[in-house]
Amino acid sequence: MKQHDITIYSTTWCGFCKMAKKYLDDKGIAYKDKNVETEPESATELMKKLDGDFRGVPVIDIDGQLILGFDRPKIDAALAA
Repeated sequence: MKQHDITIYSTTWCGFCKMAKKYLDDKGIAYKDKNVETEPESATELMKKLDGDFRGVPVIDIDGQLILGFDRPKIDAALAA
């Protein structure tokens, strides 16, 4: 299986963030978790990636492809690419 560079931008209170992390955990897929609420550098990094167009969390970066929200079909498609 191909290794992917995955980062999940999340907060501690976000239920969809927890679901996205559990989804990847259940598949045995490694990722970095960056909390935009408690880590200012992670919030700044995310804002740069989004060109300041922040709409919410989670934002999942899979090999440079940004997925807004917990969207299983888009996550699966990005993992299959």
